[in-house]
Amino acid sequence: MEKSRIVVERINRLPIEEQHVELVERKGLGHPDYIIDSACECASIALSKYYIENFGQILHHNLDKGLLVGGRSSVWFGGGVVEEPINILIAGRATTKVSTPSGEVEIPYRELIADAVKDFIKNSFRFLDPEEHVVIDMKIRMGSGDLRKIVDSSDEAPRANDTSYGVGYAPLSSLERLVYEVERRVNSRGFKGRVPESGEDCKVMGLRLGRRYIITIADSIIAPLTPDPDHYQAVKEEIREEALRVADEVLKGGRSDGVKVYVNTADNPEEGIYYLTVSGTSAEGGDDGNTGRGNRVNGLITPNRQMSLEAAAGKNVRSHVGKIYNVMARRIAERIYEETGKVDEVYVRILSQIGRPITKPLIISIQYTALDEINERSFAYEAAEIAKDQIGRIGELEKLVLEGKVMLF
Repeated sequence: MEKSRIVVERINRLPIEEQHVELVERKGLGHPDYIIDSACECASIALSKYYIENFGQILHHNLDKGLLVGGRSSVWFGGGVVEEPINILIAGRATTKVSTPSGEVEIPYRELIADAVKDFIKNSFRFLDPEEHVVIDMKIRMGSGDLRKIVDSSDEAPRANDTSYGVGYAPLSSLERLVYEVERRVNSRGFKGRVPESGEDCKVMGLRLGRRYIITIADSIIAPLTPDPDHYQAVKEEIREEALRVADEVLKGGRSDGVKVYVNTADNPEEGIYYLTVSGTSAEGGDDGNTGRGNRVNGLITPNRQMSLEAAAGKNVRSHVGKIYNVMARRIAERIYEETGKVDEVYVRILSQIGRPITKPLIISIQYTALDEINERSFAYEAAEIAKDQIGRIGELEKLVLEGKVMLF
């Protein structure tokens, strides 16, 4: 029962770079979906560290059912006010009390979670005040006894607390790299230092039509720093030019000549419509967020690719395969692509079965495309060995996630 099956197969699929139409999206730091993902993940990390410090291991919890209800604001050129706060609700299951030889210990989960979310907001936003602009609430209850026994067992390897699968692929396409890097650049400290009017809520949508690239950016311009429409237009132009500079870096060989960048396309000056915010996020009045609706574990939303719909944020990194296997699948795919150097694309799917050790998935499916002829038997052996080695390192993931060294969205 506990032996993993690894299947390596060649698939008849046109590599992404050869397809005529490609779509890629990234929801940036201040997007409501990104905020609620971050809040749930901060909550999980805070609890995990407390569990380890006080009880020696991560105890059962899954805080991946978050909701961000947007506030209400009024903005104008040169100013604005948040009239109703953003509501962040974190829901799920957690170990809220532990029986010990000296009695029952209550876990201060509400304080731990609230402090962690506030710290995330303080460290990520310049104009969003976690005390004034945000209300943090939670609906958290103990998990079922049987699931707690599975997760909290003293087995050598944790057992999966769900039947689920993770998906990863490699390499990133040119458009995927471009979309990711544009958001990271616009939200970088360097760019914010030069263009402080640019808000943190930066969403980037990429379209490739053959060799043409169309990038659409929605950026929440800071109203108090933007005195008039001319200034607003100048900020938009700075964002557009920065995206084009990123394109020059990412798309080598002259391909950046085919890039068009559009910023805040809903603007209509004749009707007084501009994307202005007080705090740098549309969550203050224009949009809401749900955990899991945003980026996958490679930081992107990629409808041209195989994907899992699992929300990695907030899940228990000790035993929840919805988080663990998505990260591992990506790492396996990247290693296979880089270390074999033989194929055009690699897709990895890892399936768990509730109760099985996480080190022994029910199946690891490795699919690849190759336009050139290769020794398929040799490649299959190499790919399977990489998968076995990476799964054998699954325990390393816990420390990396708790230290914030793994991208989850």
